[in-house]
Formats: sequence, C-alpha cells, structure tokens
Amino acid sequence: MAIMPPTERLWWNEPVEKSEVLWVAVALIWALIMFFMMPYWHVVGRQNLSNEAYRVRAEDFSTRTEAMVAKHTVREEKTQTGSSVSVVHPPAGGDIYMLARLWEWYPVLELEKDKSYRLHLSSMDWQHGFSLQPENINLQVHPGYEMVVTVTPTSTGTFTVICNEFCGIGHHTMVGRIHVVDGK
Repeated sequence: MAIMPPTERLWWNEPVEKSEVLWVAVALIWALIMFFMMPYWHVVGRQNLSNEAYRVRAEDFSTRTEAMVAKHTVREEKTQTGSSVSVVHPPAGGDIYMLARLWEWYPVLELEKDKSYRLHLSSMDWQHGFSLQPENINLQVHPGYEMVVTVTPTSTGTFTVICNEFCGIGHHTMVGRIHVVDGK
C-alpha cells in the first residue's frame, strides 16, 4: 500500500514526457556505442591481451616452471629481501613460465626484443595480480588456473612485475622482474 497512491490505477498507460524519452534514448545510444567499441578496441586499439586459461594443479605448474629454470638459468640475482632468485633466458618462440606465491614472482625472465613467447602464469596459493610496469599489462592470476598470454617485447630494459591484488602481510614486497635484451 503506497502512502499516496497514483490517481490513475494503470500508471504505465500514462504518456511519457519528452525529456524522459530523450534521456532514455541518450542512455541507450551510449550503451550501444560502448558495447561496440569494446571489440573494436580489442582488435584495432590493442588495448587488451588475447589470452587463454586452463585448469592446472599447482604441483604440475611448479614442476614445469622448475624444469624451465633448471634448463635455462643464466645467473642469479638478489631480490629486495636479500635472497637470490634465478634468471632464466629461454629460447624465443617457446613457452615460458612465471609463478606467483607468497610473496614473490618466480623466476626472473630474460627475454629477447622483438621475439614472441607464450607466457604461462599461475598462483601457488592465493589470488595475485600481474601488473607489468611501465607497460599497461594487468592480469589476475588465480590458483588452480593457468593464464597463457603471447608476449612480444618491443623495447629493451628492465620491467617490473608488481602484485596489485592484496595477498597478505608481505604483499608490498611481491615484486618480480623481466629483462628484455637485444637478440643474440
């Protein structure tokens, strides 16, 4: 029961004011523009990465990552916390692996400029965010899922991988690196 019931019982049959029709039309047109711009910018604007996602057991992903590290390690580097981490230089055109775990990205990757790689990402424990700085690459990394992204570095330098999903007390120390070098 309404406090002040409408004078006409069938209010939906009442004519709609022109200003209301105008705003509904503007909102509809804007929604359609935004809807069609998403696939357009995905293809033309190169705004989003095309990726694949698969279910994976953490043990299997860790085994593949460790096999890549054992085969392609070129040196060790110090981390922010003072520990050392392996730097791997895998061959171009292949699969490369980076795993997230409390509170590190492992391993450090060394890639060649203008060469393509299939980057596999997964988490061993919690949800993490993969944010590649200063590039605008941002992905969510979930445990139990393997995210696969084709990457082709176009400039040399050291790029920082930051976790941008709060993952616990050591979240602020979860920083990884990707080095991009000229092809050998």
